[in-house]
Amino acid sequence: MQPKSYLVIGGGLVGAASALRLQAAGFAVTLIDPGDPRRAASFGNIGHIAAEQVSPLASRESLRTFPGRLFGVGGPLDFRWRDAGLWGPWALRFIAASDPARHARGQAALTAILAHALPAWRRLAAFSGAPDVVGRDGHSVVWMSDRAAEKGLKAWERAATGSAAFQSMSSDDLAPYVAVMTRAPVAGIRFSGTAQVSEPQAARDALLAALKAHGGEVVHASVARLSSGDLVTAHLDGGGVREAEGALVAAGAWAGRLMRDLGVEAPVIGERGYSVQSADHGWDETLPPTVFEEHSMVVSRFTSGLRASSFVEFGSPDAPGDPRKWRYLERRLGDLGIRFSPEPDRWVGPRPTLPDYLPAIGRLERDPRILYAFGHQHLGLTMSAITAELTASLAQGEAPVIDLTPFRIERFGRG
Repeated sequence: MQPKSYLVIGGGLVGAASALRLQAAGFAVTLIDPGDPRRAASFGNIGHIAAEQVSPLASRESLRTFPGRLFGVGGPLDFRWRDAGLWGPWALRFIAASDPARHARGQAALTAILAHALPAWRRLAAFSGAPDVVGRDGHSVVWMSDRAAEKGLKAWERAATGSAAFQSMSSDDLAPYVAVMTRAPVAGIRFSGTAQVSEPQAARDALLAALKAHGGEVVHASVARLSSGDLVTAHLDGGGVREAEGALVAAGAWAGRLMRDLGVEAPVIGERGYSVQSADHGWDETLPPTVFEEHSMVVSRFTSGLRASSFVEFGSPDAPGDPRKWRYLERRLGDLGIRFSPEPDRWVGPRPTLPDYLPAIGRLERDPRILYAFGHQHLGLTMSAITAELTASLAQGEAPVIDLTPFRIERFGRG
């Protein structure tokens, strides 16, 4: 029997968007979220709707370039050694998922879903009463040296970019960077078919406000355990329960524990990113989000300030931040001559990542009352709107607009 009420576990952008779409579709929704907006990846991300990122990072190329990208030699990739018990088994699955045939299937799956990402965001922003949340179109990738530019441009010319496209930037296109940096990049490419969310936290707030306006409930609590009997029950930390006829697990990097409660293996790990933000800056509002590729850093202006982000750090989602990584970001900004506060807002948060770098979106085979939507890696903001539409289709018994077979959580085993 189709549930008429749902618990949505997790209030990041994926959970909030999905809860809104479920409530609007006629279900009685209770969203359960810990209440700390800084806890998850939705808070500190770069706001980029990345329709171009159709190639899963689980690839032979990632394995080949792995040593040169380690933090110890100046790269963005790091592992918390005390958390080796978490990322060690995950890494073995990542290596297996890097098989060329599996990578090709993953790229086809991401290409299909990302083609819908930006249109779905525009629909979601309008529906939530905040159309301006989806701001400027496009983004840039730039290089500060001729050698990096030659290498980077060749790589992008070989790369699949899905529904997005790019063209080389002229010296006139690069000139505005002179006003906000010590010198302009030597070369760059400008993408179309991508966009930026004007303020990620404002987008989440708009979704939650729209959910409440449509009659949904938001509960600030952590779910200690999930069980299913006649009803699906969320057992809350500190006591108390919430029950509904169905549930959507959208708990990001913490979803694996809840899926184990339901007898399903979900090898999701916290792939942590770092950012710094300054309200005091001189970044021109006409400049798009900009990837400084040789520095593995993205700089993006929001209504609340200028944010720079980097790093791929594997470990516990609840571990404290590594101050070296914030210092690295601040040093890079200084090297580029980008004005920034000497005491910026520092953030670290875990991207929920599965070994094949595909999300988990679907209905649980062993208990059809349970839906799931997590593991969106770097693309949580990007895919949140289309994930919400797909989730609502499943809940209503409708055929989704794309084939969700590649995103089944049972691809990792049935527990």
